[in-house]
Amino acid sequence: MAILKVSRLGHPVLRARAHELDPKSITSEGVQRLIDDMFDTMREYSGVGLAAPQVHEGVRMFVVGLRPGPLGPEIGEDDDMPMMALVNPEVTLVGKPTSMGWEGCLSIPEIRGRVPRAAAVRVKAWDRTGAQVSFTAKGFPARVIQHEYDHLDGILFLDRMESFESLSYLEEYDRYWARHEGDDGGAE
Repeated sequence: MAILKVSRLGHPVLRARAHELDPKSITSEGVQRLIDDMFDTMREYSGVGLAAPQVHEGVRMFVVGLRPGPLGPEIGEDDDMPMMALVNPEVTLVGKPTSMGWEGCLSIPEIRGRVPRAAAVRVKAWDRTGAQVSFTAKGFPARVIQHEYDHLDGILFLDRMESFESLSYLEEYDRYWARHEGDDGGAE
């Protein structure tokens, strides 16, 4: 397993639409190694999600999660999100993007900003075993999934911000925003 190089803001791979993976290839050695390396890279940089384009792979896949464990039919807003790899995901917003929250991105290091997102999503995808999965997610897990899903279409969290007034370096976020809002910074 390896720590992969993370593409940064300005690299064209972050603005390109990723291509679907053949579901038959999910269990191949190469895809399984990529999934493991993405999890290692996500943990190395203290992220909670990482999309394949962020590691220079233009495929529709991302990894997310905070803990090992099974994926059930619903991830609640206060639940620790189980670690999962989602291939060729279809994400449907439940409601309008009205929930404001802080986000960061491993491809835009040390920057945070407030982004509107839907409070819940429905997800259909293939998991790392090649099985189809379907679930709903609310709150923070829904925010992370929307953020990573955007990467697959070349969209960055900056593109979703309604205003740049909250755009902050992490140090200033910690100093001026986090203590007043009780937020964790929404790091990817």
